[in-house]
Amino acid sequence: MAFFTKITFLGIGLMGEPMVRRLLHAGLPVSAWNRTFSKAERLAPDGAIAVPHLADAVRDADIVISMLEAGPVVGAVIDDALPALRQGTLWIDMSSTRQSEAQQFHARLVAAGCRFVDAPVSGGVGGAQAGTLAIMAGGAEADIEYARPVFEAMGRVTRVGPAGAGQVSKLCNQLIVGGTINIVAEALLLAQAAGADPAAVRAAIRGGFAESRILEVHGQRMLERNFLPGGQVATQLKDQHNILAAAAAAGIALPVTSLVTERYESIGDEYPQADHAAALLALERLNPGQRVGDAPDQLPA
Repeated sequence: MAFFTKITFLGIGLMGEPMVRRLLHAGLPVSAWNRTFSKAERLAPDGAIAVPHLADAVRDADIVISMLEAGPVVGAVIDDALPALRQGTLWIDMSSTRQSEAQQFHARLVAAGCRFVDAPVSGGVGGAQAGTLAIMAGGAEADIEYARPVFEAMGRVTRVGPAGAGQVSKLCNQLIVGGTINIVAEALLLAQAAGADPAAVRAAIRGGFAESRILEVHGQRMLERNFLPGGQVATQLKDQHNILAAAAAAGIALPVTSLVTERYESIGDEYPQADHAAALLALERLNPGQRVGDAPDQLPA
Protein backbone atom coordinates (compact mmCIF):
# COMPACT_ATOMS: atom_id res chain seq x y z
CA MET A 1 0.00 0.00 0.00
CA ALA A 2 1.23 3.48 -0.87
CA PHE A 3 2.24 5.78 1.97
CA PHE A 4 1.02 9.36 1.74
CA THR A 5 2.35 12.27 3.74
CA LYS A 6 -0.02 14.88 2.30
CA ILE A 7 -3.25 14.70 0.32
CA THR A 8 -4.71 18.05 -0.69
CA PHE A 9 -8.42 18.39 -1.42
CA LEU A 10 -9.58 21.43 -3.39
CA GLY A 11 -13.28 22.32 -3.32
CA ILE A 12 -15.29 21.86 -0.12
CA GLY A 13 -18.85 21.87 -1.43
CA LEU A 14 -21.87 19.59 -1.20
CA MET A 15 -19.81 16.63 -2.41
CA GLY A 16 -16.32 17.70 -1.37
CA GLU A 17 -17.05 18.02 2.34
CA PRO A 18 -18.30 14.44 2.88
CA MET A 19 -15.58 13.09 0.60
CA VAL A 20 -12.93 14.72 2.80
CA ARG A 21 -14.60 13.26 5.86
CA ARG A 22 -14.32 9.77 4.34
CA LEU A 23 -10.61 10.31 3.69
CA LEU A 24 -10.10 11.46 7.26
CA HIS A 25 -12.10 8.50 8.58
CA ALA A 26 -9.68 6.23 6.69
CA GLY A 27 -6.77 7.83 8.55
CA LEU A 28 -5.38 9.71 5.54
CA PRO A 29 -3.61 13.08 6.01
CA VAL A 30 -5.74 15.74 4.31
CA SER A 31 -5.18 19.44 3.74
CA ALA A 32 -8.34 21.26 2.62
CA TRP A 33 -8.64 24.40 0.50
CA ASN A 34 -11.63 26.35 -0.73
CA ARG A 35 -11.93 29.85 -2.16
CA THR A 36 -14.34 30.55 0.71
CA PHE A 37 -11.94 29.57 3.46
CA SER A 38 -14.62 29.11 6.13
CA LYS A 39 -15.83 25.99 4.29
CA ALA A 40 -12.40 24.40 4.64
CA GLU A 41 -12.18 25.49 8.28
CA ARG A 42 -15.32 23.47 9.10
CA LEU A 43 -13.26 20.31 8.55
CA ALA A 44 -10.51 21.19 11.01
CA PRO A 45 -12.27 19.62 14.04
CA ASP A 46 -12.32 16.33 12.10
CA GLY A 47 -8.56 16.40 11.54
CA ALA A 48 -8.15 18.24 8.24
CA ILE A 49 -5.56 20.98 7.92
CA ALA A 50 -7.40 24.00 6.53
CA VAL A 51 -5.10 26.06 4.30
CA PRO A 52 -6.15 29.54 3.10
CA HIS A 53 -3.77 29.89 0.14
CA LEU A 54 -3.82 27.55 -2.86
CA ALA A 55 -0.04 27.45 -3.35
CA ASP A 56 0.50 26.46 0.27
CA ALA A 57 -2.23 23.84 0.04
CA VAL A 58 -0.71 22.00 -2.94
CA ARG A 59 2.97 22.44 -2.08
CA ASP A 60 4.65 19.08 -1.28
CA ALA A 61 1.40 17.15 -1.81
CA ASP A 62 1.64 13.53 -2.93
CA ILE A 63 -1.89 13.74 -4.35
CA VAL A 64 -4.06 16.75 -5.18
CA ILE A 65 -7.80 16.09 -5.55
CA SER A 66 -10.03 18.70 -7.15
CA MET A 67 -13.82 18.66 -6.82
CA LEU A 68 -14.85 21.91 -8.44
CA GLU A 69 -17.80 23.45 -10.24
CA ALA A 70 -16.87 22.97 -13.90
CA GLY A 71 -14.00 22.56 -16.35
CA PRO A 72 -13.05 26.24 -16.67
CA VAL A 73 -12.76 26.50 -12.87
CA VAL A 74 -10.60 23.36 -12.73
CA GLY A 75 -8.37 24.76 -15.47
CA ALA A 76 -7.95 28.08 -13.68
CA VAL A 77 -7.07 26.35 -10.41
CA ILE A 78 -4.53 24.10 -12.14
CA ASP A 79 -2.91 27.16 -13.73
CA ASP A 80 -2.68 28.90 -10.35
CA ALA A 81 -1.36 25.78 -8.61
CA LEU A 82 1.24 24.64 -11.17
CA PRO A 83 4.16 26.80 -9.94
CA ALA A 84 3.86 25.26 -6.45
CA LEU A 85 3.47 21.61 -7.49
CA ARG A 86 6.43 19.32 -7.00
CA GLN A 87 7.57 16.93 -9.74
CA GLY A 88 5.59 13.72 -9.78
CA THR A 89 2.53 14.97 -7.91
CA LEU A 90 -0.61 13.11 -8.96
CA TRP A 91 -3.55 15.41 -9.66
CA ILE A 92 -6.93 13.64 -9.50
CA ASP A 93 -9.81 15.69 -10.85
CA MET A 94 -13.10 14.33 -9.54
CA SER A 95 -15.17 17.18 -10.99
CA SER A 96 -17.51 16.69 -13.94
CA THR A 97 -15.93 18.30 -17.01
CA ARG A 98 -15.77 17.75 -20.76
CA GLN A 99 -13.58 14.99 -22.12
CA SER A 100 -11.59 17.55 -24.10
CA GLU A 101 -10.97 19.57 -20.93
CA ALA A 102 -9.71 16.51 -19.04
CA GLN A 103 -7.34 15.75 -21.91
CA GLN A 104 -6.06 19.33 -21.79
CA PHE A 105 -5.52 19.10 -18.01
CA HIS A 106 -3.58 15.87 -18.56
CA ALA A 107 -1.34 17.45 -21.19
CA ARG A 108 -0.70 20.54 -19.08
CA LEU A 109 0.24 18.60 -15.95
CA VAL A 110 2.39 16.02 -17.73
CA ALA A 111 4.29 18.83 -19.45
CA ALA A 112 5.04 20.21 -15.96
CA GLY A 113 6.36 16.85 -14.74
CA CYS A 114 3.20 15.85 -12.86
CA ARG A 115 0.62 13.09 -13.35
CA PHE A 116 -3.13 13.26 -13.95
CA VAL A 117 -6.22 11.08 -13.55
CA ASP A 118 -9.77 12.20 -14.28
CA ALA A 119 -12.06 10.41 -11.84
CA PRO A 120 -15.61 11.78 -11.77
CA VAL A 121 -18.10 10.15 -9.44
CA SER A 122 -21.71 9.01 -9.24
CA GLY A 123 -23.77 8.42 -6.14
CA GLY A 124 -24.61 11.92 -4.99
CA VAL A 125 -24.26 13.37 -1.53
CA GLY A 126 -25.59 10.18 0.06
CA GLY A 127 -22.92 8.09 -1.66
CA ALA A 128 -20.24 10.57 -0.64
CA GLN A 129 -21.36 10.43 2.99
CA ALA A 130 -21.47 6.62 3.00
CA GLY A 131 -18.21 6.14 1.08
CA THR A 132 -20.02 4.23 -1.68
CA LEU A 133 -19.36 6.47 -4.68
CA ALA A 134 -18.91 4.90 -8.10
CA ILE A 135 -15.59 6.34 -9.30
CA MET A 136 -14.83 6.26 -13.04
CA ALA A 137 -11.10 6.74 -13.55
CA GLY A 138 -9.28 7.66 -16.73
CA GLY A 139 -5.49 7.58 -16.73
CA ALA A 140 -2.45 5.35 -16.44
CA GLU A 141 -3.15 2.09 -14.64
CA ALA A 142 -0.10 2.60 -12.40
CA ASP A 143 -1.38 6.01 -11.26
CA ILE A 144 -4.82 4.64 -10.46
CA GLU A 145 -3.31 1.77 -8.49
CA TYR A 146 -1.06 4.20 -6.61
CA ALA A 147 -4.14 6.15 -5.53
CA ARG A 148 -6.32 3.09 -4.85
CA PRO A 149 -6.31 3.55 -1.02
CA VAL A 150 -7.55 7.10 -1.55
CA PHE A 151 -10.26 6.03 -3.99
CA GLU A 152 -11.39 3.14 -1.81
CA ALA A 153 -11.90 5.47 1.15
CA MET A 154 -14.58 7.20 -0.94
CA GLY A 155 -16.08 4.34 -2.94
CA ARG A 156 -15.43 1.82 -5.69
CA VAL A 157 -13.00 2.75 -8.47
CA THR A 158 -12.96 1.33 -12.00
CA ARG A 159 -10.39 2.24 -14.64
CA VAL A 160 -12.31 2.94 -17.87
CA GLY A 161 -9.45 3.97 -20.17
CA PRO A 162 -6.86 6.71 -20.71
CA ALA A 163 -7.10 10.29 -19.49
CA GLY A 164 -10.45 11.74 -20.50
CA ALA A 165 -12.23 8.37 -20.45
CA GLY A 166 -13.44 8.96 -16.90
CA GLN A 167 -15.41 11.95 -18.12
CA VAL A 168 -16.90 9.92 -20.98
CA SER A 169 -18.03 7.32 -18.46
CA LYS A 170 -19.54 10.00 -16.21
CA LEU A 171 -21.38 11.51 -19.16
CA CYS A 172 -22.82 8.09 -19.99
CA ASN A 173 -23.92 7.82 -16.36
CA GLN A 174 -25.51 11.26 -16.38
CA LEU A 175 -27.22 10.56 -19.70
CA ILE A 176 -28.98 7.59 -18.08
CA VAL A 177 -29.69 9.50 -14.86
CA GLY A 178 -31.18 12.53 -16.60
CA GLY A 179 -33.26 10.48 -18.99
CA THR A 180 -34.53 8.12 -16.30
CA ILE A 181 -35.52 10.94 -13.95
CA ASN A 182 -37.66 12.40 -16.71
CA ILE A 183 -39.23 9.02 -17.53
CA VAL A 184 -40.07 8.40 -13.84
CA ALA A 185 -41.69 11.86 -13.75
CA GLU A 186 -43.78 10.97 -16.81
CA ALA A 187 -44.85 7.65 -15.29
CA LEU A 188 -45.98 9.22 -12.01
CA LEU A 189 -47.83 12.05 -13.76
CA LEU A 190 -49.55 9.57 -16.08
CA ALA A 191 -50.62 7.47 -13.08
CA GLN A 192 -52.05 10.55 -11.36
CA ALA A 193 -53.80 11.94 -14.44
CA ALA A 194 -55.30 8.57 -15.42
CA GLY A 195 -56.85 7.98 -12.00
CA ALA A 196 -54.37 5.62 -10.35
CA ASP A 197 -52.53 6.23 -7.08
CA PRO A 198 -48.99 7.20 -8.17
CA ALA A 199 -47.46 5.99 -4.89
CA ALA A 200 -49.17 2.62 -5.29
CA VAL A 201 -48.11 2.41 -8.94
CA ARG A 202 -44.51 3.06 -7.93
CA ALA A 203 -44.74 0.33 -5.28
CA ALA A 204 -46.35 -2.08 -7.75
CA ILE A 205 -43.68 -1.78 -10.43
CA ARG A 206 -40.71 -1.90 -8.08
CA GLY A 207 -38.95 -5.24 -8.33
CA GLY A 208 -39.89 -5.62 -11.99
CA PHE A 209 -37.90 -4.55 -15.04
CA ALA A 210 -38.63 -0.87 -14.28
CA GLU A 211 -36.83 -1.02 -10.92
CA SER A 212 -33.93 1.41 -10.55
CA ARG A 213 -32.27 3.64 -7.99
CA ILE A 214 -33.90 6.55 -9.80
CA LEU A 215 -37.38 5.07 -9.28
CA GLU A 216 -36.49 4.38 -5.65
CA VAL A 217 -34.87 7.66 -4.68
CA HIS A 218 -36.19 10.27 -7.10
CA GLY A 219 -39.59 8.64 -7.44
CA GLN A 220 -40.00 9.08 -3.68
CA ARG A 221 -38.76 12.65 -3.92
CA MET A 222 -41.38 13.40 -6.56
CA LEU A 223 -44.17 11.85 -4.49
CA GLU A 224 -43.08 13.96 -1.52
CA ARG A 225 -42.41 16.95 -3.82
CA ASN A 226 -39.03 17.25 -2.12
CA PHE A 227 -36.82 19.22 -4.49
CA LEU A 228 -34.17 20.22 -1.96
CA PRO A 229 -30.71 19.28 -3.35
CA GLY A 230 -29.08 16.52 -3.81
CA GLY A 231 -27.92 16.78 -7.31
CA GLN A 232 -28.88 20.18 -8.67
CA VAL A 233 -30.71 21.17 -11.85
CA ALA A 234 -27.78 23.46 -12.77
CA THR A 235 -25.33 20.58 -12.45
CA GLN A 236 -27.51 18.19 -14.46
CA LEU A 237 -27.97 20.83 -17.15
CA LYS A 238 -24.20 21.36 -17.35
CA ASP A 239 -23.82 17.59 -17.76
CA GLN A 240 -26.53 17.51 -20.45
CA HIS A 241 -24.67 20.15 -22.45
CA ASN A 242 -21.39 18.26 -22.01
CA ILE A 243 -23.07 15.04 -23.20
CA LEU A 244 -24.30 16.74 -26.36
CA ALA A 245 -20.86 18.28 -26.94
CA ALA A 246 -19.25 14.82 -26.64
CA ALA A 247 -21.85 13.38 -29.01
CA ALA A 248 -21.17 16.12 -31.56
CA ALA A 249 -17.42 15.50 -31.31
CA ALA A 250 -18.04 11.78 -31.83
CA GLY A 251 -20.34 12.47 -34.80
CA ILE A 252 -23.48 10.90 -33.35
CA ALA A 253 -27.04 12.11 -32.66
CA LEU A 254 -28.70 11.54 -29.28
CA PRO A 255 -32.36 12.50 -29.83
CA VAL A 256 -33.71 11.46 -26.43
CA THR A 257 -30.88 13.27 -24.63
CA SER A 258 -31.65 16.39 -26.68
CA LEU A 259 -35.25 16.32 -25.41
CA VAL A 260 -34.10 15.75 -21.83
CA THR A 261 -31.79 18.75 -22.16
CA GLU A 262 -34.70 20.91 -23.33
CA ARG A 263 -36.72 19.86 -20.27
CA TYR A 264 -33.94 20.91 -17.89
CA GLU A 265 -33.35 24.13 -19.85
CA SER A 266 -37.01 25.05 -19.28
CA ILE A 267 -36.45 25.27 -15.50
CA GLY A 268 -32.72 26.06 -15.40
CA ASP A 269 -33.16 29.77 -14.71
CA GLU A 270 -35.98 29.47 -12.16
CA TYR A 271 -34.82 26.43 -10.18
CA PRO A 272 -31.04 26.11 -10.70
CA GLN A 273 -30.37 24.85 -7.17
CA ALA A 274 -33.35 22.50 -6.95
CA ASP A 275 -32.75 18.77 -7.02
CA HIS A 276 -32.75 17.35 -10.55
CA ALA A 277 -35.95 15.49 -9.60
CA ALA A 278 -37.50 18.91 -10.35
CA ALA A 279 -37.77 17.55 -13.90
CA LEU A 280 -41.29 16.78 -12.61
CA LEU A 281 -41.94 20.53 -12.39
CA ALA A 282 -40.85 20.97 -16.00
CA LEU A 283 -43.23 18.18 -17.05
CA GLU A 284 -46.14 19.64 -15.09
CA ARG A 285 -45.64 22.94 -16.91
CA LEU A 286 -46.35 21.09 -20.15
CA ASN A 287 -49.58 19.77 -18.60
CA PRO A 288 -51.44 22.66 -16.96
CA GLY A 289 -53.77 21.54 -14.21
CA GLN A 290 -51.97 18.21 -13.70
CA ARG A 291 -49.89 17.64 -10.58
CA VAL A 292 -48.48 14.64 -8.73
CA GLY A 293 -49.90 14.62 -5.21
CA ASP A 294 -51.07 17.52 -3.10
CA ALA A 295 -48.05 18.14 -0.88
CA PRO A 296 -46.46 21.60 -1.01
CA ASP A 297 -43.28 21.93 -3.04
CA GLN A 298 -40.06 21.85 -1.01
CA LEU A 299 -37.60 24.09 -2.85
CA PRO A 300 -34.28 25.72 -1.89
CA ALA A 301 -34.55 29.32 -0.73
